Amino acid sequence: MAAPKRMVPGFAILLLLLGCTVMAVDLYSANTNPEVQEFQRVELSCVIKHTNTDNPRVEWKKIRNGDISYVFFDNIIQGDLKNRAEIKGGISLVIFNASRTDTGRYRCEVAAAEDQKRFSEITINLTVTVKPVVPQCKVPKSVPVGKSAVMHCQEKEGYPSSVYRWYRNGDPLPDDSKSNPKFLNSSFMQNISSGTLVSSCLLMTL
Repeated sequence: MAAPKRMVPGFAILLLLLGCTVMAVDLYSANTNPEVQEFQRVELSCVIKHTNTDNPRVEWKKIRNGDISYVFFDNIIQGDLKNRAEIKGGISLVIFNASRTDTGRYRCEVAAAEDQKRFSEITINLTVTVKPVVPQCKVPKSVPVGKSAVMHCQEKEGYPSSVYRWYRNGDPLPDDSKSNPKFLNSSFMQNISSGTLVSSCLLMTL
């Protein structure tokens, strides 16, 4: 009987590594949180890192307020992105003339039938920013002595929601007059989210 051949150690390790290789479709994105101004172009990056399937199936879905809708299905752009979006490089989603309603979560899904792991997905969080407009302000012309004055400024176009800051003689007011020695003789509070300023003694000096 012939003696068994000895296997070179390095060759054995190579065979072991090759035997343990798992071909699995895998994705990555150059930017999972893109931000773009309204009416501009934006690319939702989705790249196949590796796969053993020649033509994997690609789908895009949008998730907003708990609702899921198709964006790219059966090789066709769907829904309100039709005629203003395209697929780049066979998988990334490019949106032209981005709208505020495009803000939301987008899921890139790839199914690879010839891989051992046949499915992979990645989520992209898109924010479309909108420039604010000049706020509408309501300021009382007069307030009885001893009464509080409520002043209000707000606009509803900007996204994300605008932040408001009141000024007196060019100086920004703190959120609470008690937090700044410069305004100890005044009594007011402001809400930077709602644009509201409530003042007891500040009205005549604004």
